Amino acid sequence: MRVTGGRVVRRAGVVLVLAAAGLLFATSALTSGGTDLRSESADLGSVVAQRSRDNAAEAARVAVLRSEVDALSRGGTTTGQGEDPLDDPALGAASGALAVHGPGLSVTLDDAPDSVRPASASPDDLVVHQQDVESVVNALWAGGAEAMMIMDQRIVSTSAVRCVGNVLVLQGRTYSPPYTISAIGDVTRLRQALADSAQIAVYRQYVAAYGLGYRVDAATDLRLPAFDGTTTLTYARAGAA
Repeated sequence: MRVTGGRVVRRAGVVLVLAAAGLLFATSALTSGGTDLRSESADLGSVVAQRSRDNAAEAARVAVLRSEVDALSRGGTTTGQGEDPLDDPALGAASGALAVHGPGLSVTLDDAPDSVRPASASPDDLVVHQQDVESVVNALWAGGAEAMMIMDQRIVSTSAVRCVGNVLVLQGRTYSPPYTISAIGDVTRLRQALADSAQIAVYRQYVAAYGLGYRVDAATDLRLPAFDGTTTLTYARAGAA
């Protein structure tokens, strides 16, 4: 009787294990939606790159629609002078709504070349970081920059620079080094602001020690495009108590 009872218990245990396995397989199938849960497409870098392509396509659509709206707005009537930012060149330039041009500086930051790999340096010592780009941006604003652009995008009040891995993410698009920050303003004041920045002074120590790129170019007529993104703010919300 003990042997028979043991067999019954073992059979019952096998049935339970099979049932649990079936439940796990079903749950996995529902979760994956027919896709591979461990697919390489889940890699963060691939996701960011795809989102960047999607955002670039959407930005192109927004630019077309915005130009159509501007044309329609100018073809209609307004209730008062200056209600549309485009009616005020200074306001339009400051807000990023208008393309601008004038004298200014372009600052280019770059990773150290592959040939530079000092034994004392860590990988982080040899690449441009988010704070390096932010230091240049902050210094140029402090130097009286009237308008600014990072890579090919105009900077506005809601712009934020982020780094994901070794790429820079700006307003939904990704960029690889070298990174160029351009600002319109008084060239002498802008240069002095860069020279006075303690954060840039630290970066330039790494330039000297490890070969990071740092170049400042003056221009008599920089041309910055109008901002073509959205200024809608997104923010976190506290969950229900």
